[in-house]
Amino acid sequence: MAQVERAIMARPSERNTTNLDLRRMKLILDLFGHPEHSFRVIHVTGTNGKGSTARMAEAICRAYGMRTGLFTSPHLEHINERIAIDGQQISDDDFVDLWNQVKDLVAIVDKKMDELNAPHMSFFEVLTAMAIWKFADAPVDVAVVEVGMGGRWDATNVLDADAAVIGPVDMDHMQWLGNTVEQIANEKVGIIKPNCTVVVEPQPHEEAVMPIIEEAAAEQQATLVRDGEESEVETRMPAVGGQICTFRTPNGTYEDIPVAKFGEHQAHNALAALCAAEVVIPVNGALDADLVSEALSGVKIPGRIEQIRTSPTIIIDGGHNVNAAQSLRAAIEENYDFTQLVGVVAMMKDKQVEEYLGVLEPILSQIVVTQNSWMARCMPAEQLEQIALKVFGEGRVICVPDLPDAIQTAVDMVDSEDELGVGYGHGVLICGSFITAGDARILLKESVHPDLKLTKEQRIHQAAVDPATRAEVNGIMDEAEIDYETDADPDFSEADVFTMKFDDGDADGPEEPGAATEDEDLDGLE
Repeated sequence: MAQVERAIMARPSERNTTNLDLRRMKLILDLFGHPEHSFRVIHVTGTNGKGSTARMAEAICRAYGMRTGLFTSPHLEHINERIAIDGQQISDDDFVDLWNQVKDLVAIVDKKMDELNAPHMSFFEVLTAMAIWKFADAPVDVAVVEVGMGGRWDATNVLDADAAVIGPVDMDHMQWLGNTVEQIANEKVGIIKPNCTVVVEPQPHEEAVMPIIEEAAAEQQATLVRDGEESEVETRMPAVGGQICTFRTPNGTYEDIPVAKFGEHQAHNALAALCAAEVVIPVNGALDADLVSEALSGVKIPGRIEQIRTSPTIIIDGGHNVNAAQSLRAAIEENYDFTQLVGVVAMMKDKQVEEYLGVLEPILSQIVVTQNSWMARCMPAEQLEQIALKVFGEGRVICVPDLPDAIQTAVDMVDSEDELGVGYGHGVLICGSFITAGDARILLKESVHPDLKLTKEQRIHQAAVDPATRAEVNGIMDEAEIDYETDADPDFSEADVFTMKFDDGDADGPEEPGAATEDEDLDGLE
């Protein structure tokens, strides 16, 4: 598995601007025999919320008995997180087998690109191709696919969406997508295909973005479902572990649906997922509210405002831009009552770092700046410290470059202020990047003691084992060992203590400092 992962991740990055075309993906799908036509597709783009919306849509489809495929990015801990069948990421063995099935066809594409003096397939293109092959092989009824970056030239855009979801469009990845929200929106509407349904979430730059989306939908004769018009979050109320919402969609109204995630933005993600699921699930009219509730109340979205510890509360979030920071802050203010919240932040060099920190500054007592494991792209902690000092001022910023030490520093800070020792009102927020979130999940993952994996009977009735023969020291047993091994009654005896020889085993050297002797006063042994 490690060898396969290295082989794939060593390929060119999808961030290379010379890779902005779909030639390689179209060629490999030709070699595959176009398996992408064998299933329905929910395609999800947007600056933020793609992963959450995709997972929610997949959960709703699966609750209806459809066989599902899910392709998301980036991965937090393991590369095979990106491809899931029926809600379960594929195993290491399946991933290796999948690579072995497609690698020769990938090599053919690479050879063709050499002839054209063009780049080889990027690692994201290879992973996308593997996902499509796996979905067709399963086979799945519906594939829910998250765009990697942008939309128009993204590797996933070889798929023809039945439902194209466009989440909030904001400033991110400007080096590749453009320096204005209009340019970025023009890239993202590239996933709108003829006669599909376009599900549009609330847009932070509505006046600039909505005309672009509406024009693209009209050109493709697509049906528009806009949040706030054709669909709506009618009510929402915070609840334990998430919120309770009432949704209105083109097919009906769903009352009191539990959503197992915090924040208003997650309610709108859930609405978009529900509208997209209505498109691909073969049911006339509204879906069954009980099945929708079952799906949305149990969906797991790692790394998105995810509470992984209590006492103190530890929250991790992979958001890395201003819009994500605004959603994170709103969710924490709505659902938590912190008197002290210490941030642990590591970010990439190409992000709007000062603006991101500025949004979170009012909710953070102190900030520990650090670095994550992607050293090539991560901003050095010392540089991040200088930016944080501008935002937070002296006395609220601590620089700890090593992430494990940074997390421990933050935990120590909140523990020292927690007089009751129960963690209430004291928390740690680890954020700034999905790499940071993934690193933190690995570091803070709770392990299960091996005994707890045994059955009750196995724990109570341990298998009998013969005691091992006592090892000899330097090949010779000392007198105490010989006495123990040969004594018919090895129970403790005072005589054994008072006749024992105490030395360091070195006949030629002095006794160890402080070693006991026979003549030593042993009154203290009582």
